[in-house]
Formats: sequence, structure tokens, C-alpha cells
Amino acid sequence: MYNKRHTSYFFLKNVSFLKAIPCLFMLLWHVQGYSQQGAWTSTSQPEQEMKVLKLQIKAPTFPKRDFLITDFGAVGDGQTKNTEAFKKAIEACHKSGGGRVVVPYGKFLTGGIYLKSNVNLHLADSATILFSRDSSDYPIVFTRWEGMECMNYAAFIYAYGEENIAITGNGILDGNANNDYWWWWCGAKKYGWREELGKQTPARNALHEMMHEEVDPKKRIFGDKHYLRPNFVQPYHCKNVWIADVKLINSPMWNLNPVLCENVLIEKVKVISHGPNNDGCDPEACKNVWIRDCYFDTGDDCIAIKSGRDEDGRNIGRPAENHIIENCVMKDGHGGVVIGSEIAGGARNIYAVNCEMDSPNLDRVLRIKTSSSRGGIIENVFMKNVKVGTFKEAAVKCNMFYEKPGNHIPTIRNIWVENLKVEKGGQYALMVAAYKESPVTNLRMINCDINGIKEPFKIDHVKNLVFDDVKINGKVMEAPKGGE
Repeated sequence: MYNKRHTSYFFLKNVSFLKAIPCLFMLLWHVQGYSQQGAWTSTSQPEQEMKVLKLQIKAPTFPKRDFLITDFGAVGDGQTKNTEAFKKAIEACHKSGGGRVVVPYGKFLTGGIYLKSNVNLHLADSATILFSRDSSDYPIVFTRWEGMECMNYAAFIYAYGEENIAITGNGILDGNANNDYWWWWCGAKKYGWREELGKQTPARNALHEMMHEEVDPKKRIFGDKHYLRPNFVQPYHCKNVWIADVKLINSPMWNLNPVLCENVLIEKVKVISHGPNNDGCDPEACKNVWIRDCYFDTGDDCIAIKSGRDEDGRNIGRPAENHIIENCVMKDGHGGVVIGSEIAGGARNIYAVNCEMDSPNLDRVLRIKTSSSRGGIIENVFMKNVKVGTFKEAAVKCNMFYEKPGNHIPTIRNIWVENLKVEKGGQYALMVAAYKESPVTNLRMINCDINGIKEPFKIDHVKNLVFDDVKINGKVMEAPKGGE
């Protein structure tokens, strides 16, 4: 793990910066997770924090060595199973000290891929990795499923405790899921489930009970006949993760799901997948994450920042912190930028800037969803320069009642939304559902122009709600009172 007081040394190279060291240390102290109790007072504060954070998030570098999978017996005919060829190529690359494992033009069928340290899995232009529909091709590993730790099928591309790993190139990762394979496991008829088939509900309920009873996660064993779908890409407890340029389609469940990782760069990735729970990118309990220039068109949340469910999230106690979402495009999805719902470890220092969203099937622009079964603190969320064509429900929504209640009332505070432009909105501009004893605090909207709204607000408990030049349907609005 990186030391929490780890700081960049970039400014030491120039003696003229020495006088600024105390101020920079204070700024890094905040960005690295020691967040302030008070709210930002100017746009320059979160913008400066982003600048410092960007200096710390870098793509790993790899030796200039290539290992072509066809040299290890792979055949790109879409029918020959190449699991062993991928394994041998990755092992050879890793043992040599690292480099690229190259997938050439063709369609390469495979089971699960395990990435090792210092390996860049690189897809040549128009190359496709097609994943097997046979669940026995995915080993049982230590993983997370909907924010709960367990032993279950490995993600299609999985790594645990590795450093300097990457998936790059202008190729396609095809999860090969549809209503006949993988998706029906969710138990919904619209995804192909029928009465005579099994479904995930019994196993999901059992996993919930094991989590509540704090059973050792390694004894929470699932897999065959339990129907808990694997995620697509899941680096777990890894450092220096880079995913660039690839296109992901037809995922069985969540697409990109780094867990407990540090220094994650995801750029120019395209996710088009409309199955159940097909979230685009779900960084979970990660630190220092930059998602930029990506495209999401999904069956669930486009980007959902998470930190674990209930007891698992609280016991591990790792917040999602220091995430930048920049220059991304979101189409279909339950939410564009989402925090939650598996957020029991908390979230802080989340920045979303210069994004575009537009779809009648996009439910919300900024969504914070949690509950008192989760708890945790969600704070310091900055959104600026977001253009929206249309959405369904709410531009900004904070909800503390997403799932059943418990004994851990959450905190949501210090939310800043600036330059949000909506051409044709949905039901509400702002929704807040909070506890009276824990109102959403320090929510500020500045220079927002939200049109096509049916009802401006649906809010209950807010404190220090500030509107500064907020127009709804062309009319400048005062901040509504919210039962402080």
C-alpha cells in the first residue's frame, strides 16, 4: 500500500517552488484523503486539487518486448479455445520481466484470463477476444460480488495483488453474453429467464446473510449452480492499472470493476452492453482513479463509484477516494455519474468535469444512492461543465433510502454542481431524500440552466442549500427550503 502521506516530488525540482511547499503539502493532505469538514468556497479549490491529483495518476510503462499469442498456439478462428495459449504467453511475458502480450487480428475464443505483473494485454486493431460461455472455464477465486466478498467465478479478465498491468489496443473484448447465456441467471424474464431455470436469488440472499453474520469470506463459496454472474474485468488489490482504447460488449454483469486498487487510469474505452447490471465502470474502494475520454452506453449505471456493501464495506473501511471523471460521454444508463449504492466504506474527493450525457433512457445525471444499512460518509463531490440533452428522472439526486434501513445513518455533504446545462430534462431538477437527523449538507448549484423539467424539486432534509444563478425552465430560482 502507498503511505497515506505519500506526495509527489515534482515541485522540488525547481527551487522557486520551495516557498510553496507548505501550501502544497496542505493541499496534498486533503487530496490524499484527509478531507476537510468544511465545504469548498470557490471553484478554484477543487480545480487545484484535480491538478495535483493528475500528477500522481500515471500509466505504467512496460519493456519493449512482444509475445504474440499465436506463437503459443493460439488460433483466431472464433471456435478453438485458447485459454492455455493466453496463459503461456502471459507467463512467459511475466517471467521475462514484462512487456506486451499481443492479440493479432482474428477472433480468439478463451476462458478466463489472469493478468500478471508487468504484463500489457494488447489487442491489435480489429482483434477480438471472445469469452467462453462455459462457466467451468472460469476458476473459483476470491472476488467481490455486488460489494460482498466471496469465493465465486473469476472475472473474465482477473488479477489479484499484481502491479503494473494493462489492457490496451483498438480491439474488442466480447463477453459473449445474451438472453441465452449468462444474462438469464439474474432471474428476469426480459433477459431470458424461464420458470424451469435456476436463478441468482437464493445465492444472493445466502451471501447477504453470510455477510451480515460476518462469515469468513473464504468460506462463502459459490460457483456452479449458484448463478452469481462473474464480472467482466476485475483487478483486485492491484497497483498501477491501465485500461485504454478497448471496446467492451456483451458483459455478463459489471464491465470494469477495479477493487481495492491504487493508481488506476482508464482512458478512451468504449463500453456498449445492455444486459442486467451491466454497469460501465465501477471502481470499488479504490484510491487515485482517472477515467477520461470514455464512452458508456449501458444497461445500468454508466460510472458507479463504490466502497463495499454493509458489514464488508464498513469492516474493510476503505473509502473510494480521489476519482476524476473527465471528458466522458454517457448514453443509456440508470445514472451518468453515480456514487453508491455499495458505499459503506464512504467516498470522498470525487470530481466529474467536461462530460456529455444524452438519452431518454438515462435516468439521472448525478446520483448519490445509499441507505442506513450502509452508513459511511460521502463528501466532496465536484461536478462542472456537464452538457445534457435529455434524461428521465432527476438532474441531481441524493437518496438515503435506496435499500432497506439499518442502524448506520449515512452522511452526504459538500456537493458542488456548476455549469450544468440541460436542453430537455425529465421529471425533476433536484431530488433529495434524507434523514432529518442527517440532512444533505452544503449542496451548492451554480450557473445551471436546466430546461424541460416537469417539477423543479422534490426534496426534504437539506442544510445550507445554495443556488447561484440557477435557471429552471428559463426562470431564475431561489433555493428551496428543505427542512433543516
